[in-house]
Amino acid sequence: MSNFAFGTYRISDYNPQHIEALKEAIEAGITMIDTSSNYMDGGAERAIALAFREFDEDVKSNVEIVSKFGYIQGANMVRHKDEPFEEVVEFSKDCFHSISKSFIHDQLTESLNRLEMQRLDCYLIHNPEYYILDAINRQVDKDDRLDEMYRRLYIAFVALEEEVKNGRIISYGISSNSFSKDHNSDEFLPYEDLITIADRASEEVGNDTHSFTTIQLPINILEREGLKCASWAKENGLRVLVNRPLNAEYEKLMYRLADYDEPREYYHHLNELLEVCDNEMLRPLYNLLEELDASKHKFGWIGDYDAFFYAQIIPHMRNSLEVIDDKNKETMLNFIDLFFIEYRKMVLHECSKNTRTQLKDFFKECDSTMQECSLRFLMQRESIEYILVGMRKPSYVHEVLALKD
Repeated sequence: MSNFAFGTYRISDYNPQHIEALKEAIEAGITMIDTSSNYMDGGAERAIALAFREFDEDVKSNVEIVSKFGYIQGANMVRHKDEPFEEVVEFSKDCFHSISKSFIHDQLTESLNRLEMQRLDCYLIHNPEYYILDAINRQVDKDDRLDEMYRRLYIAFVALEEEVKNGRIISYGISSNSFSKDHNSDEFLPYEDLITIADRASEEVGNDTHSFTTIQLPINILEREGLKCASWAKENGLRVLVNRPLNAEYEKLMYRLADYDEPREYYHHLNELLEVCDNEMLRPLYNLLEELDASKHKFGWIGDYDAFFYAQIIPHMRNSLEVIDDKNKETMLNFIDLFFIEYRKMVLHECSKNTRTQLKDFFKECDSTMQECSLRFLMQRESIEYILVGMRKPSYVHEVLALKD
């Protein structure tokens, strides 16, 4: 049966609840925490360090820290503009990527500093297929782009073997969304030759054996193609970490595989805010609230709402609040904050109802919550060692770990 690992994708060192959840998980016996240099622009790694300060070495030694590198975003993007990194893939204006030897050394140093550690248990190349995606956009021939991908991976493996030799990491691997693609997809990253590449890299560095140990990829009850990669990894002595167990893509749509209760305070906060806005000055905001209430069931999944909130709702609210003075604006913002906390919960509830309906064939034998059935589906796969689950609240920690019992 698979184990659960603490995923830190949205964990921040500024959120006390996130720190408490990490500490709760460690106390409950979690044996792996997965993170990355780009999670909250390094904030996830700093949060792990803060949580670890509460424990002695005996406890910390039982928790494996897995981190990743590759992305050039946030602080890395600022550094890149001042002093460019090597072999950078400029995939989009907000997302650059590199797996060059110098970048690996730099990012490992940064991660170890943020984690307050001398050595990392496992270090993963984070989505190296950005080179493939960019090459596809540039219409590079398939054989040529795969040859270049393997060249870059070999150089990265040599750098990682050197870091093993220098004692800064114990092992390494690859986290790739492309491992879960169909073999005929242009975006598929072939994995069958990775061990051979690792053997060659370790031989070049002078290590007795390679330290390539880990594959990470998305697998869930909807997306099962990655089980082929997981089986291959298991047969070849590699371990498999599964991400996105509850955020699934199916027929080009995203779904959150979880049930959410209807929030009890939603209508109270909606009516309270409507009453405050029921005047000529705030009529645009009043109209927005009515439109949002009428549309709460129309979002495909919570990610659609989050994108809409930042792109559309916030600018609209800013314009609507320009007509009132600062003192009243602060009071209004308190009402607005309370409402949108509940509104997001309501969107989650409505999305979960729609998901139940649209994916009824996947959950027809599910007599529990969608999240429990989805996680149990993965727990029963012999090829999967760890399932990475976001646990941003102590209550989430207990809910997830209870499944092991």
